[in-house]
Amino acid sequence: MLTLIKNVELFTPKKLGKRDVLFAGGKILAIEEKIELNSSIEFSLIDGSSFLLTPGFVDALVHFSGGGGEAGFASRTPQMNLTDATKHGITTVIGALGTDDVSRTHTDLIAKAKGLKQEGLNAFCHTGSYHLPIKTLGHSIRHDIMYIDEIIGVGEVAIADHRGTQPSVKALASVAAEARTAGLLSGKRGTVSIHVGTGVEHLQLLHEVAQSTEIPLNQFYPTHMNRNAELLTAGIAFCKAGGTIDFTTSTTEYDLANGELAAAEALAYCLDKGVNPQQLTMSSDGHASLPIYNVHNELVGFEVGSESSLLSSFQQAVQQFDVPIELALQSITANPAHILGLDKGRVCVEGDADLVLLDAATLTPHSVWCNGKKMVDTYQPLVTGFFS
Repeated sequence: MLTLIKNVELFTPKKLGKRDVLFAGGKILAIEEKIELNSSIEFSLIDGSSFLLTPGFVDALVHFSGGGGEAGFASRTPQMNLTDATKHGITTVIGALGTDDVSRTHTDLIAKAKGLKQEGLNAFCHTGSYHLPIKTLGHSIRHDIMYIDEIIGVGEVAIADHRGTQPSVKALASVAAEARTAGLLSGKRGTVSIHVGTGVEHLQLLHEVAQSTEIPLNQFYPTHMNRNAELLTAGIAFCKAGGTIDFTTSTTEYDLANGELAAAEALAYCLDKGVNPQQLTMSSDGHASLPIYNVHNELVGFEVGSESSLLSSFQQAVQQFDVPIELALQSITANPAHILGLDKGRVCVEGDADLVLLDAATLTPHSVWCNGKKMVDTYQPLVTGFFS
């Protein structure tokens, strides 16, 4: 069905002002100051005068098939359900394995991606996990990226973390080179998602790879960069050298009380320091285990990441830290889509109709469309998954 949204404040994520937007068949057909349909063809008309229209949110790191638990087998986290994403404005998710690549497998990760796609969501994933040498589904990193539609890169590879395999410059450069080559051969980006722990070496390994090889810094996409002030400072230097960094929106009260910055605060801080807005992103780390370690790396608590934190961090950035809406939106739409090589995160003619209609006062999703299919209506899920 044709859908026409009239007189809505449009963010592409760039602010365009009041526009009419027409879409059908999963694609945006027209964006004009005024669109009139004089036809006997049935269409849905929406008054957008009290709303903002934005791209569907792109969540660059979700453990949608569940994560391993650092408190033993009983703490393995559950899988994500469709509405965990859609009711919070998320229309694209990128899944990954983390600490556990033994009881959690690539076959399950890709099956979950395919299941989410069947339910109506855009779903992609990475091959590999925290550990090197990289485990893959097929023969190699090249094989997985080139021949499996859902696989777009590698990750999340752990550095500066006691749970990782402490990769060398040579080993990490080899992974990045293989991912980059596979991306060139398949029309993908081949991004290497990097989990950054609390180690004092921060991002030094990534700089050493770039300095000693032909692999550019922007092949890497480090996340959890809001862990502490020192890591954030290293992240700013990484951006100024040409890279993109990601802030994790899921957190715990313990971590915030012990040096972690809220993702919204980190975003605002970097913008204030003059970092290019296009080099900053936020992701939820949804359904990941959130182990709480003391200074001796002893487990003292355990929580689970939530996709809803992406929306709340966007709201916090705008409402509490005075980040302009279009810059906060960039960090969860166009920016992650760009670093991952996805044709998502923008509202444009002939683009995919992944759209969020936000209440202008609260920035809460009133309606959500994914590839033109309405998933949320009047703040409630219209489409639910098989088990939700």
